[in-house]
Amino acid sequence: MTRRRAAHGDRPEGPLGGAYTATATIDGRGIVTGWSEGAERLLGAREDDVVGRPAKDLLADEEDAEGCTADRRSGGSRRMELRHRDGGRVAAEVLAYRGAADGGGVEWLLVCAGAEDPRSAFADTLAQWAFAQSPRALAIYDTELRSVRANADMEHAVAMTDAQMRGRRLTEIMAHPDAEKNEEAMRRVLESGERQFLENRLRAPGEDRDHVRAVSLAPLKDPGGRIRGVCFAARDTTEEHVTRQRLLLINEAGRRIGTTLDIAGTAQELADVAVPQFADFATVDLLTFLHRGDEPPSGRLTGPITMRRTGMQSVIGNIEALVGVGEVATYPEFSPPAECVSAGRAAVYQITDFSMARWAAQDPARASMVRDHGMHSAIIVPMQARGITFGMALFARHRSPQPFVEEDMLLAEEITARAAVCIDNARRYTRERTTAVTLQQSLLPQKLARQAALEVASRYLPAVHGAGVGGDWFDVIPLSGERVALVVGDVVGHGIQASASMGRLRTAVHTLADVDLPPEELITHLDDLVTRLSAEEDGADPAAAGVIGAGCLYAVYDPITRRCSLARAGRPQPSTVAPDGTVGVLDVPAGPALGLGGLPFEAVEVELPEGSLLALYTDGLLGVRDDAEDAADSPNAADPADAGDAGDEKQRRLDSLHTALARSAPTLDALCDSVLDELLPERPEDDIALLLARTRALRDDQVATWDIPSEPSVVARARRLATDQLTAWGLDDAAFVTGLVVSELVTNAIRYGQHPVQLRLIHGRTLIIEVSDASSTAPHLRRARVYDEGGRGLLLVAQLARRWGTRQTPTGKTIWAEQTLPVAEV
Repeated sequence: MTRRRAAHGDRPEGPLGGAYTATATIDGRGIVTGWSEGAERLLGAREDDVVGRPAKDLLADEEDAEGCTADRRSGGSRRMELRHRDGGRVAAEVLAYRGAADGGGVEWLLVCAGAEDPRSAFADTLAQWAFAQSPRALAIYDTELRSVRANADMEHAVAMTDAQMRGRRLTEIMAHPDAEKNEEAMRRVLESGERQFLENRLRAPGEDRDHVRAVSLAPLKDPGGRIRGVCFAARDTTEEHVTRQRLLLINEAGRRIGTTLDIAGTAQELADVAVPQFADFATVDLLTFLHRGDEPPSGRLTGPITMRRTGMQSVIGNIEALVGVGEVATYPEFSPPAECVSAGRAAVYQITDFSMARWAAQDPARASMVRDHGMHSAIIVPMQARGITFGMALFARHRSPQPFVEEDMLLAEEITARAAVCIDNARRYTRERTTAVTLQQSLLPQKLARQAALEVASRYLPAVHGAGVGGDWFDVIPLSGERVALVVGDVVGHGIQASASMGRLRTAVHTLADVDLPPEELITHLDDLVTRLSAEEDGADPAAAGVIGAGCLYAVYDPITRRCSLARAGRPQPSTVAPDGTVGVLDVPAGPALGLGGLPFEAVEVELPEGSLLALYTDGLLGVRDDAEDAADSPNAADPADAGDAGDEKQRRLDSLHTALARSAPTLDALCDSVLDELLPERPEDDIALLLARTRALRDDQVATWDIPSEPSVVARARRLATDQLTAWGLDDAAFVTGLVVSELVTNAIRYGQHPVQLRLIHGRTLIIEVSDASSTAPHLRRARVYDEGGRGLLLVAQLARRWGTRQTPTGKTIWAEQTLPVAEV
């Protein structure tokens, strides 16, 4: 049999001894063919005594022999007991590797590791080196929590030597709150035998910042399992802690900055996030164009820069500030704020930098403030978004001794950039809202017309959310015969498109009201108009969708008969307060929203005693949708339980409205304010239109009516009757003009109209002359030719009267003319 050394030889020993590897080779029959020096050291058997013998003779147990046979078929690792030459047992982890023998066939390589006696001096030396040179702070405490041993990192952490610490407790080594926390954790280790983990924050002497260390406490047990001490191990995690804190600050900035579309609020949120987590003092100054609503300046900013202080926060109450929130400050061209804003680059400044010193020298008050509070470093970041510069953010430190570094500037830029985007969003929103509100306000009545029939007051409030306006409107339209039309309506949606649609509908209502259509006919014509407008815009941009879903309530009040006719399309029913204080709701038949079609509109006529209060409003006042019928018919109708809850809420708010309306108030304007104070939520989500009207009635002696026979000869009699009535009213100065107008209108009715003919004079704020006949044919104003015998009557009436017109009646038509009086008497 050929003898040879095992394939894997021993590693050379160090000068003090060390680890080694024992190897042997076995052929396919299980005979040892190779034996190494390491194997000889491990089992004490020489090569001549082993080679050529069965490998199973080296095993202490027969079970290991059977397992070894299995391992030779598959290879792998196995823990087994080997037989030492002196008869003892040696536990070893044996690895088996299969390979090819030199002469063919299979050969196995067995490998196991051996070591010198662990009690050797070298092992002890290694353990001592490992303890002393460990990259962690290590210390051992006995069961009385007194220091037994500490390594170099521990000495550096507490600025004491091992000898100085020995025999002392941790609370006696350093006066720090974390020392008591650590001792309490060590007691728990001694009591429970379980490891404890905690975090310490400690500043080593001579350093300018705290060090964060992750501390592990483990029990030290003897072979019998008794706890004989505590091992203290601490790893410096300062950098990981700083990185984690920066990520948390960025996350906090994303969560807290930009919660509202308000420029000042967003600026203050940035300052609040930065202090105290990042800086001791923070300010946000914005260019003044933002507050004026102007367009941003073009090109690079140069020269002195004026900004308004918009946000500020401090750890000591903003006493470091020379400029308060809302105040304006101008920064010289050479100052660090102006340089950063002009260049569009952030910068870190130490108080000893030349530019800071130069700025302080030019501003003694600022220099004194910096000196008094001990400010030592600052970061200035320009606020920019979408190519627009809005201002700057300044972060300063004075309580925290650690100065800002370049990594801090990157963090400052990150949170400032987030705030800048939010400020730009707020700027765009504010501009859009201002435009929409301005358009809405310009389309609403600027001043309600004074008339004899009603005392009116109104309010319009845009919503707080979204673009603000939602297309709500109101109107008071004087009609002929001292009648007055009251209108309240709204358009679905918000913003400029809703305002524009509202303006179109309001103009249409005015046009239809001039024709003197009954309320139900006017609503029907308005519905047709909305349907056509929506059809024209079909397929347009969804953001500019049509006015489908608009609503309107139209009422006409006649002070002579004291009757009010009303019709509505998808709007809340009006409320009334009788002169005796009784509050109720007018039962006006519900109609679908404008543009939906499919159902007719109906009107109701009620008599309102003089002094009655009529309240018309949009559904934003109640805060819940009024159209229960529409909701029930909708394919997306809500759950019945939810509908019931909405109905209860509507009834509750309606009761609150009635309570507010029933209160006494010196004026209708004061009553409007009282209603809004009672019902208006803190942040209304929909705009609100409210119109209050208190009815008046014309006395019987203010109206004179005569039936006129259909004969040309009665024209002079009609003129005389009108003149006598004016004399009775004390209006002799108007008699001549009135006589001419009466003559022309009566003559026109007799000549072109049908019997019966009626003349009526109404003395209100103006003098109104009405002539009615049974013909539905309306006259037209035309210019008579030179030789025409007629055609000049209506032209004369148009010249003499303030205004004139015609309206259809159930029995024919009425031609009317309104004449201004020298002094309006009621």
